[in-house]
Amino acid sequence: MRSLIRHDEGEMNRILSREDEILPSSGFAVSVMDAVRREAAAPPPIPFPWKRALPGLVVGGFALIVVLVAGVMAIAQLGRAATTAQFSMSWSLPSWMPTIFHGGMESAASWTVLALLVAFVSVKLSMRMTSGRV
Repeated sequence: MRSLIRHDEGEMNRILSREDEILPSSGFAVSVMDAVRREAAAPPPIPFPWKRALPGLVVGGFALIVVLVAGVMAIAQLGRAATTAQFSMSWSLPSWMPTIFHGGMESAASWTVLALLVAFVSVKLSMRMTSGRV
C-alpha cells in the first residue's frame, strides 16, 4: 500500500514539476480587453435622487414616531386599567394631544379615513410624476 502511495506521489510530483508554459486559448486576451474597453466606455450609474426622497422619508419617520407614541400611550393606559380601575378612569391623554388619540369608534374611523386619504394622495402623486416620462 505504501509503495502505491509513493508511486502516486512520484507521478504527481513529475506532473506538477513540468515547466510547460501555459498559454491562453486564441482570442482570450482580445475578448477580455474588449470587455474592459466596453466597461470603461459605459456611462456611470444614475445616482439615487436623495433630494426628492428626503421629504418623504422625513414625513414617514414623523408618522412612525407619532404612531409609536400613540401605541405606547395606549399600552400604558391598558396596563394601568388592568391594575387599578379607578386610576384608569381619572387618567387621560395630555390635553395637547389631538382628540384622534383618545380612542373610541370615532378614532378608528378617523384613522381609517386618514389612511385612505394618504393612500389616495400617494397614488395620485406617483401617477402625476410618472405620466410625463415614457
